[in-house]
Amino acid sequence: MRWDNLTGDGETATPALFAADAVTTRTFESPEFRGITFHEVRARSIVNRVPGASRMPFEWTVNPYRGCTHACVYCFARKTHSYLDLDTGHDFDSQVVVKVNAPELLRRELAAPRWRGEHIAMGTNVDCYQRAEGRYQLMPGILSALVERANPFSILTKGTLILRDLELLRRAARVTDIGVSVSVGFTDSALWRTVEPGTPSPERRLDAVRTLSGHGVPCGVLMAPVIPFLSDSPEQLRATVRAIAEAGATSVTPLVLHLRPGAREWFTAWLTRHHPRLLKRYDALYDGGSYAPKWYQRRITGMVHDLAAEYGIGPYEAGTHRAVPSPETPTDPPGPAQLSLL
Repeated sequence: MRWDNLTGDGETATPALFAADAVTTRTFESPEFRGITFHEVRARSIVNRVPGASRMPFEWTVNPYRGCTHACVYCFARKTHSYLDLDTGHDFDSQVVVKVNAPELLRRELAAPRWRGEHIAMGTNVDCYQRAEGRYQLMPGILSALVERANPFSILTKGTLILRDLELLRRAARVTDIGVSVSVGFTDSALWRTVEPGTPSPERRLDAVRTLSGHGVPCGVLMAPVIPFLSDSPEQLRATVRAIAEAGATSVTPLVLHLRPGAREWFTAWLTRHHPRLLKRYDALYDGGSYAPKWYQRRITGMVHDLAAEYGIGPYEAGTHRAVPSPETPTDPPGPAQLSLL
């Protein structure tokens, strides 16, 4: 595995984010971590600037993990594992880098004179509430550091473990601007079991939305990804939006599946195993690059917004949940974006 000259999210520069002699590799035999290898590192920085070419509506991110045991077959962040000389398929799901000093490092960086209290987005590369967080418990320290400085932040997650930190989120909401979004792209349980095998079920995620909202932490839903030909029928969209509304979400924002290099190959392999009849349709739909055509994105967005209005979910306002990009991205961005569709 290559560690030298690695910076925050895959860019190469000097100095390195961490040196090879700062890495401790561990495996645990407990059932929830069987087959998972953790590489514990002491990072040199934790607040990362989003590349200037990115279209994301935020400038700074904190990502305490690399790799993700949620194992979503479509996750665009898979490409980042190639910078470690790991594969973007199985290794991304099972070789997780843990920045064990993330809380103390964040506290120091927020206290630096050069820091101006800008918004920080989390869960935008890989999920900060993936299963590893249950063991390493980095997020309480990260949230505490942000609360101490009244620093605005947002979280995007598929992890119900966020409820563990409910009181910290309530404290944060009293002193600063926060945004919380849970990702639920569909409610089809059979599809979920194969395409997002390491995540809590959609029902459990919606329960988390209900709990957060019920305890004074407004929570939106990123309806992502909408998967062409598998979760995009009018009936499926209606069922998903209805469930999101019943969970008390403050907003719903659809995002159509996008397939960047690293994720595209892994998703195509999954599609070949489970839905080979769709291969030609995907080749046609994504022949222009990583994104579905603009007409398709507009159709899905329009349908979801109409359903949201029908079920009484307020219209989404740009910036409310800062980890959410525009649902219409017609061309590939020049560089790697930060948002993870978890």
